[in-house]
Amino acid sequence: MKHYLAIKDLPSIKATVSEAIELKKNPLQYQHLGKNKTIGLLFFNNSLRTRLSTQKAALNLGMEPIVMNFGAEGWQLEFEDGRIMDQGKSEHVKEAAQVISQYCDVIAIRAFAGLEDKQKDEAEQVLSAFVKHASVPILNMESSVGHPLQALADAITIEEHKPSKEKLKVVLSWAPHPRALPHAVGNSFAEMALAHEDDFEFVITHPKGYELDPKKTKGAILEYDQKRAFEGADIIYTKNWSSYKDYGKVACKDSSWTVDKEKMAVTNDAKFMHCLPVRRNVVVADEVIDSENSIVIAQANNRTYSAQIVLKKILDALS
Repeated sequence: MKHYLAIKDLPSIKATVSEAIELKKNPLQYQHLGKNKTIGLLFFNNSLRTRLSTQKAALNLGMEPIVMNFGAEGWQLEFEDGRIMDQGKSEHVKEAAQVISQYCDVIAIRAFAGLEDKQKDEAEQVLSAFVKHASVPILNMESSVGHPLQALADAITIEEHKPSKEKLKVVLSWAPHPRALPHAVGNSFAEMALAHEDDFEFVITHPKGYELDPKKTKGAILEYDQKRAFEGADIIYTKNWSSYKDYGKVACKDSSWTVDKEKMAVTNDAKFMHCLPVRRNVVVADEVIDSENSIVIAQANNRTYSAQIVLKKILDALS
């Protein structure tokens, strides 16, 4: 595998999930693969789980991580071609990507959507520029429109905690939030869930006006009644996102969409999932996230193994 930019880059999601679960039994067994190799972790946005889990994954594989936060360190990068650089940005990505490629064997990038220009965000300006100008593999640690490491961790977590039944009802539910948030997690979770069409009945529920990109959700069942969507569900995955149609806008902050004990009561004793960080008692009530059915901590732990199995595949291709 040359790059990991989207969940579809995996030859088989199911096989990769099985490999990751096996890897968890002995995380240090492939340290020889990363010996004398360096991974550059470039953050254009803040992080907790992504930064620490990806560093841990690299260390487990014997790699040396180098971390740079572009919000506070380094030169501001210019991404537009042909730009007359007489303003604030001091370095072009054309040089930066080539230079970093000389220092690192793999480059991992985290760059959120701006939520102002849909076309610009969907062009994945930062990620695409590094893919174009770097000479080493690129790992997506969350981009404008996708979070494939999170989606893989979600798939691992569902496999480990699912009930014994032939087909699961998996629900992705919008929840209120005080800020406009990107679509990346919702997009990648939908892509992952839809790839399990033989195993999942996949439902997305949200207020009208919060439809995700239809190209990402084709094949999903859309339900505007949250309680109806929850009925008989085995997995409840909750996440906020801003409007896609009225791009980046907050159409409503309806507190009736907060996930609480009453809503979870109509499920099939469902497991509760969220990518974290989460606004307690806004997105989800304490009584739900602190319950025995909450698997958010196990989900966060699997971020290490989703990153590690992807990095192993990249290192295998380099060797």
